[in-house]
Amino acid sequence: QVQLVESGGGLVQPGGSLTLSCAASGFTFGNYRMRWYRQAPEKEREFVALITPVGGYTNYADFVKGRFTISRNNAKNTVYLQMNNLKSEDTAVYYCNAQASSGGYWGQGTQVTVSS
Repeated sequence: QVQLVESGGGLVQPGGSLTLSCAASGFTFGNYRMRWYRQAPEKEREFVALITPVGGYTNYADFVKGRFTISRNNAKNTVYLQMNNLKSEDTAVYYCNAQASSGGYWGQGTQVTVSS
C-alpha cells in the first residue's frame, strides 16, 4: 500500500521556523522525484520545491527562495522541507508529491499556520 505521510505542521509566529517531513512507503522512494506543494484557503495548489531522486538538484518557487530548503534521506524514505523566516502568507496546507514516469502519489497534507 502506497503512503505519503506528512508531519511537522503547526502554529508558528512570523519569523519562526518549522521543518516538515514526508515519510514514504509502498514504493521505491529512491526512484521518485519529490515535490512540496501548498494550498491556501480559496487558492489553487501551488508548487513550492523540488528535489531529484538522489538529491543532486533542487528547485524552488520564487516566493520561498532563500527561506525554504528541501532535502531527502533515501535510507529513511523521507523528504523534508525546512522553512525559515515564515510569513503570514506561508499559511497553507502543505502536501508532498512523489513523481516518476510510472505515475505519482500525494500525501494528505499538513497544516502550517503563521500567526502572532
